[in-house]
Amino acid sequence: MIFETHNPEGEIGKHIESLIYFKDLIPDHSLERVIPTGHVFIIFELDGYKRNTYDNETLKPIKEFREVWVSGVHKNYITISAHERSEMFIIQFKPFGTYPFIHIPLNEISNCIFHAKELFGNDILSLRSQLIDAKDSAQIFGLAQAWLESIYDSKKQPPQVFLKILERVEVEKSATNFDKLFSDYPFTRKHLISQFKKYIGITPKYYQRIIKFNDILSKIQKKERLNWAQLTYDYGFSDQPHFIKTFKHFSGFSPKEFIYEGLSDGEPNFFPLDKQG
Repeated sequence: MIFETHNPEGEIGKHIESLIYFKDLIPDHSLERVIPTGHVFIIFELDGYKRNTYDNETLKPIKEFREVWVSGVHKNYITISAHERSEMFIIQFKPFGTYPFIHIPLNEISNCIFHAKELFGNDILSLRSQLIDAKDSAQIFGLAQAWLESIYDSKKQPPQVFLKILERVEVEKSATNFDKLFSDYPFTRKHLISQFKKYIGITPKYYQRIIKFNDILSKIQKKERLNWAQLTYDYGFSDQPHFIKTFKHFSGFSPKEFIYEGLSDGEPNFFPLDKQG
């Protein structure tokens, strides 16, 4: 199996979380739950397999995806198919980094998965063909970087005053201090919310909820000894039922179910639903 990641160089590297390439992946399941992380992805299938999304409750197929698709920022978990001998290439943008490449407000693609041709035209299909024909992962990463550089518009970078607030939201865990984060923002609260929708895809308060959940998840996966009552207090939840409700909203599991099922031992944001053995 091949699994490689790459961080682009130069100006675009400031906006890309990672380029990911894998081949001959053999999962031990066929369905997996993907939790929201605040990122936008462009996903290339290079193996000819169709992928599906599923209803989170009934697990019945909803939509089919082939070639290349875009996954916007999601506010809830989604259920997708997993395949043996997969070969895929993925562009993961930083939470603030997508707008200079897609040139439309991010809230227009939030909670959406759609064919990338709708945004990028036939050029994205030409890139996919080049990736399939590439001789190795180094060439794949090089082709992707060249394409990203060709569509990048530096004039669409988020302003520094916004990035300053974004950093505070990502660092501050407690919702009780939320209003203090914006005390020196030079524009109105309505303006800030519109900026978050434009550059992130969701409101600042909802984005903070996603960040908090992923931070808690990271602590669980690192096997840290957790005091649930203290955790509830530190992260600004009103009580433990509120914390459990939030955990289940973003993951589909209660904290106890998550640990009992051994899901903390796997991938950070992908959890198998029909694991074999």
